Amino acid sequence: MSESPEPESKMPRRRFLAIAIPALACAALARDVPGAPKLSVMTVRGRIDADRLGSTLMHEHVMVDFIGADKVSRDRYDPEQVFTTALPHLKRAAELGCRTFVDCTPAWLGRDVSILHRLSAAAGLNVVTTTGYYGALKHAYIPAHAYKESAAQLAARWTREFERGIDGSNIKPGVIKIGVDAGPLSEINVKLVSAAALTHLRTGLTIGSHTAGGVAAMQQLDILERLGVSPKAFIWIHAQSEKDKEFHVRAAKRGCWLEFDNIGAGDGSVQRHLDMVKSMADAGFLDLTLISMDAGWYHVGEPGGGKYRSYESLFTEFLPALRKDFPEAQVERLIVRNPQQALALRVRRES
Repeated sequence: MSESPEPESKMPRRRFLAIAIPALACAALARDVPGAPKLSVMTVRGRIDADRLGSTLMHEHVMVDFIGADKVSRDRYDPEQVFTTALPHLKRAAELGCRTFVDCTPAWLGRDVSILHRLSAAAGLNVVTTTGYYGALKHAYIPAHAYKESAAQLAARWTREFERGIDGSNIKPGVIKIGVDAGPLSEINVKLVSAAALTHLRTGLTIGSHTAGGVAAMQQLDILERLGVSPKAFIWIHAQSEKDKEFHVRAAKRGCWLEFDNIGAGDGSVQRHLDMVKSMADAGFLDLTLISMDAGWYHVGEPGGGKYRSYESLFTEFLPALRKDFPEAQVERLIVRNPQQALALRVRRES
């Protein structure tokens, strides 16, 4: 893709400056520094250089089981059926230009890393999986031991998955996925956020949190900072659910990643997400913006896995609309360069 921005005359001057100036600064920072270590990302098939990610879907799902943590079981689905159902959709994403697929399904909600490993090889995609627990939706997907253990004990569990592998395999997580309900946060959700912070300090894994609104986002950033973790290590998942864009700006000013990830779900979705991306660009925070579809998935418990939403609309609808207002270099920033930075394995401490 071209690195040359479009002429200023093709877009409003304010938006051009908001896009171009931060982009030039980031490009300068991204240049190779002699002796500096290369950034890397953990995928289900091992660690790779971050610059190999290519176009990245930051938040998708292959399979989800909403039965609840007390009933979830691998006896509830046929892995072969899940694989054959999902594979054509991942192959289609690859045909459209996707090179990396982040599966955000956490443990106790349908995570099966062996299926993800098979799909990665068969579809020719980098696939990233998770560690962490999901505390949203009234805590239905939190295992019983999480209430008894401390944040440090939970962090030790999640760190072991990164160091030794998940479920007895050699497959390791590439991101910490948690979830919280609307603020103020419940006691158990505070514990999950704290555990995620401690895990980040031990592993360098980025924290992605399903977050119901700006109040919860700000509280999570406060917890991270108290524990010595920079907001730069945090992705506010589903930021589009907060309609007050001032919360987006406040989070970005602290260094937090903003993820608008429900593209293609319902009428008007493309335009709503385009407006949010434009708003971030106008505020000078395009370099902290992530996009995805939150699409899929095989629904365990539904006949044939239910209705599977494809991973196409970002490529076939959203990016063409984006290119009408943004230069190609900034489209590439959103879909390639920002994910490289967001997923890179490195500890980001609060200074």
